[in-house]
Amino acid sequence: MTSPLDKLREYGYELPMPKAPVATYIPVTRTGNIVYVSGQISSDANGVAEGKLGETMNVVQGGNAAELAAVNFLSQIVHTAGVDLSKVRKVLKLTVFVNSTPEFAEHHLVANGASNLIVGVLGDKGKHARSAVGMAALPLGAAVEVEGIIEVED
Repeated sequence: MTSPLDKLREYGYELPMPKAPVATYIPVTRTGNIVYVSGQISSDANGVAEGKLGETMNVVQGGNAAELAAVNFLSQIVHTAGVDLSKVRKVLKLTVFVNSTPEFAEHHLVANGASNLIVGVLGDKGKHARSAVGMAALPLGAAVEVEGIIEVED
């Protein structure tokens, strides 16, 4: 059986160490078997994937940025919450924030970048409810931010 981390590697990613929060919040909080992951922006070792959908980025580029944010979401689960990805019972909800122009209307297609990676890595446990919304701006000029709620094993 292929592990979630092996599946992530098939996408070409390793889990990075999470960056420290840039404001007054904690990146993860847990109550019982429910883990809440704060918004994770589209960034990697090369920096923040900046852009505005409908202006400086297209849907494919936005989907790639959403994928990066999803990797950071998974990283917080493992490195900050201390939960092995094989112990995720269910991704309950993702919210995908898309930095976009007022005219842009394909937020759902951008959000698929995050959803597809999560389901690809976690299988049926990764299938989730989701909201995809447009924002006038995101922290550090990020193109996409992803937050979510997961249920984990004891």
